[in-house]
Amino acid sequence: MPGLCWRSLMALPDAVSTCLSPPVHYMICKLGFEKKDIYDINDIVSENGEVHWQAVTEHLHYLESDQSVDYVKSVQSLGPICESINLHFKSLTKEQFVVQYSAWFRWTNYTELFLEVFDVLQYAQATQVALGLMKLTSCLERALGDVYLLIGKDCPFLLRDLLASEQLAVVFGQDVMDVLRVFIGSPYGLNLRNVLWHGFASPQEIPVKYCAMLLFLTAGLGQLLQTYLLKTKSILVHRPYVTFITLEELVAFPDLNHETLCVAEELVQVSNFVFKSMLPFWMAALTAFKQSRYADCVILLLPQLEVGLRLLFTTTNKCPNRLLTAEPSALYTTFDEMLKKHLDNEEINQLPSVLEEPAMEFLWDFLNHQEGPRIRDHLSHGEINLKTFPRELANQIVAFAITLLCRFSDEDTVAFKEHMVIKPLMNCASCYRSRFHPISRLKKQVLECVKSIHLWPELPTVSEEHVQAVKGLEGNTETSSLILKMAEILCQLQQYLPQDCCSPDDPINSVVTERLLVKLCDKHICTLYSPRPVLEVLVVLRKICTQCHQVSEQVITSTELRYKQWMKKTLRSRQRHNYLRMLNSIKFLSPVLRLILLLITLEVVNVHLICKKTPFDYQQYLKFLKSVLQYTENLVTYTSPEKNKWDETEELTNKALIKIREFSDRKLTLIQSAT
Repeated sequence: MPGLCWRSLMALPDAVSTCLSPPVHYMICKLGFEKKDIYDINDIVSENGEVHWQAVTEHLHYLESDQSVDYVKSVQSLGPICESINLHFKSLTKEQFVVQYSAWFRWTNYTELFLEVFDVLQYAQATQVALGLMKLTSCLERALGDVYLLIGKDCPFLLRDLLASEQLAVVFGQDVMDVLRVFIGSPYGLNLRNVLWHGFASPQEIPVKYCAMLLFLTAGLGQLLQTYLLKTKSILVHRPYVTFITLEELVAFPDLNHETLCVAEELVQVSNFVFKSMLPFWMAALTAFKQSRYADCVILLLPQLEVGLRLLFTTTNKCPNRLLTAEPSALYTTFDEMLKKHLDNEEINQLPSVLEEPAMEFLWDFLNHQEGPRIRDHLSHGEINLKTFPRELANQIVAFAITLLCRFSDEDTVAFKEHMVIKPLMNCASCYRSRFHPISRLKKQVLECVKSIHLWPELPTVSEEHVQAVKGLEGNTETSSLILKMAEILCQLQQYLPQDCCSPDDPINSVVTERLLVKLCDKHICTLYSPRPVLEVLVVLRKICTQCHQVSEQVITSTELRYKQWMKKTLRSRQRHNYLRMLNSIKFLSPVLRLILLLITLEVVNVHLICKKTPFDYQQYLKFLKSVLQYTENLVTYTSPEKNKWDETEELTNKALIKIREFSDRKLTLIQSAT
């Protein structure tokens, strides 16, 4: 890795004892322990588990200047209350806890999770407490969002905005929401959710009593919500979980076996990518995978990937101060910033050059791209059913993490990189290509569409004699004219296609095959940091492809239906005539759709040329693409079972081909001048 001394980097994770800045470390680890007051638990909660909110909210403090929460004094004052609740929970058996509290967790739609957190509190193992707190806060956020939607419409994306909303204050009361913001959601408070999910806190830095307090507050919120629902006669509706439908698209690495995981455990101990204070998180993540607790595994691992990448980011960009938690007035250094092209000061981010393109594309795919799994967002905001989290997805995250452990290790660990179970992972990582960037999605659309069109020749149809017998279709002069125009356009594009793919008998259908489009789509195109003009063009191209696919599916459906009706002799005279016109139109629709797919694919292959256009050329180019989109949208309408306007389809296609031919002339000139 040029410009980076790994021996100096290796010493850094050992030298840094905490990733919490001094003020944040003081706030979380010390402030809530300064007061030694002892409170009678019976003043805080009744024997049947009813929360006495007044005993909690009276410990809030507000600034005299603007009456906003004084987080320092509030944390200090609430510290002993948290300790009392922690001791109270430890005094209960599981059965007692279930009887007193389980009903008040139903509003979260995940009662079992909160019972699990109670179990964790009994043993107070630091890593499990931190894991429990991460799961609790994500589930709580999701449930609060459901409550918000009782009154509001668009649920805020950020927890801090959700907790500060008027809607939740109406349901729970402002003072109750202020208590909650002391613990989560405000950068001025303990901010437990963010310091854990972004990997700043080690297991030993999260006091158990704060986990107990959030468990207690969740039950109390359930009690307040029940009162509100009875009063307003409302019903709480839970939003459905996000599901990962096409898991096969996510698979980039081979399945991890026990031996691989054992080697990974050894590697964690020696890798420069791992802070020693965070080692328990890594080991717990690998153990969770072995135990088939895939959600736990990924929840533990994602923050650690962020920590390791933050170390690389701050080292390569020479900003070591960004390694620690930011103060409330500044932003944390998170995945979002680390994956950007530029730093805040507009300088080039050096992390991509260190990680290299495949790793960056993996991170963008799994974390950022809108059509990707966006795994960190969905998990941290409670949008995924943890009980059914897929092994396939966890496998990818763990495997990718292992490759980073290997890559960013000292030279003495070279044996790990050549290990028989690690080497295949390294090979997969080095050749990873984006699957969820708009360019990748467009390629997938093109290939799915051409597969659909390839089904047309297999469709059952009546004989050609029946078609020729229809008045106006004999000779097919219009159809022949359209196919000729398409052949001329294809001739213009021939120099950009493989040399052996031309047939004089059937130029379009023989050249624009699935094999050709697969070959063109297989050409690697850098997807990182696509400029805005490229993204705008991709939006239009994808819409065009969607319309083409819709036309193909409509043709297939109509052809199969009409043929059955023809054979059963249930078609009226006009319907028979229209059916035969449709069969005639298919002769030019198949090649025209193939031609459009070829043009789309060539546009993707030469997408870098978009940025070389002048503003005028770009606007003209976009206008042309939108005219093609309009054509395909009209095709969808005309070929629908409701319309069946096949004569109009022919006329429409003729006009579109004239425009495409003119564009192809200009396009070739541009490509030639650029190359």
